[in-house]
Amino acid sequence: MRFKKQSTYARWALGCTSIWLASHALAQTAGVMPAVRSATPASIAMPAQADPHAIRVLLSPELETVLASQMLGRIASLNVGLGTHVSKGRTLLSFDCSEANARLRMAQAEYANAKETQDVKERLRALDAAGDTEVMLASTQADRAKAAIALTQVQMGQCLVKAPFSGHVVKLHIKPAQGVNVGVPLLEMVSDGPLKLRLNVPSRWLHALKKGTAFEVAIDETRKTYPAKVSAINARVDAVAQTVEMEARIDGQHPELLAGMSGVARFPGLQ
Repeated sequence: MRFKKQSTYARWALGCTSIWLASHALAQTAGVMPAVRSATPASIAMPAQADPHAIRVLLSPELETVLASQMLGRIASLNVGLGTHVSKGRTLLSFDCSEANARLRMAQAEYANAKETQDVKERLRALDAAGDTEVMLASTQADRAKAAIALTQVQMGQCLVKAPFSGHVVKLHIKPAQGVNVGVPLLEMVSDGPLKLRLNVPSRWLHALKKGTAFEVAIDETRKTYPAKVSAINARVDAVAQTVEMEARIDGQHPELLAGMSGVARFPGLQ
């Protein structure tokens, strides 16, 4: 049997029932049946119905992303923490790339050797001491060594993870000196700037809604009401729920608002 916590109203009703049963038993003993009264007093009001015109909204950032590892390696340094503000292009963390550095030096040495061989073959070809095939093979080896340098430099570029836009770090998935595999989440970021409201409204309101339609939104966390305007309306209606997705913007600058807050939007005159 599962036990659940009783509400205040349920405890009150159970207490009334117990008292009535006790008085009923006592009355039967005395030969008197008490008058039965309603178990719900007039002072107990029924729960208010939810406002059908109140639409739940969610505050979302303009940009948000999860940065994942593009290489297999060990975290050498972590330069940010939870909530850190970063500018676009700032280095967030770095990998231990000693092995990639060694490969780059090796590729550069191989290219220098291949380039020298190519130059010798071309000089010999000018003296008719080497054939066209030898020159072509030497040139191909030099191009391959040069491509190996470019590939290693690309891998070296993955050793530094930089911020794709200005914003805040909202979640860290790794720690310094931790080994990670390709595709493992590293951290999450949200962008700076004004937040957008996301909401689903009844599709029957579409006749009266358009970009720029004004309404009010009450945010639960701040306990304040803000003016807002519709900024985008989805081009498809959810046929099952009979709703349409919209985005909106809150007018003005409000530093107290954070991504993830929620509230209620009300559109006056719409039913």
